[in-house]
Amino acid sequence: MKIGIGSDGSGYGLKGIIVDHLITAGHEVVDYGPDEGEEPEYSATYARKVAHAIRSKKVERGVLICGTGIGISISANKVRGIRAAVCSEPFTARHTRENNGSQIIAFGAFVVGPEMAKAIVDAFLGAEFKGLVDDEFNKRFDKITAIEDEELGRVQN
Repeated sequence: MKIGIGSDGSGYGLKGIIVDHLITAGHEVVDYGPDEGEEPEYSATYARKVAHAIRSKKVERGVLICGTGIGISISANKVRGIRAAVCSEPFTARHTRENNGSQIIAFGAFVVGPEMAKAIVDAFLGAEFKGLVDDEFNKRFDKITAIEDEELGRVQN
């Protein structure tokens, strides 16, 4: 699977560990920054890059890492059509993919250690969206999209 990854300065060290883990597992990894030696920007910069890469189908799924996972996931969720979830353990990571069709997993380097981060990523990448076989889950997506449309002024209350 082709995975996009990004972090801010707080998540940079853990990002390297996860990149190595993903490559060892046979995934292709596209690193959206920050690059080694680069002065990291706020997490929104990298969240936006990964989210846009998913939306344009350059990558299939994304991994985002900041201090807590919160700011970077909020930023990714601002991109229309993107579902990013903060998870600090594998059950939630699997669930968000299966039930919500999340394309991005986020976690915090201040919250989880390397082994837990690997388990979270593995659970997320090993799960499939139930909407592929059960239309009820696609209807959930439609409800979320309706909220996005409403915010864009495309739907009247």
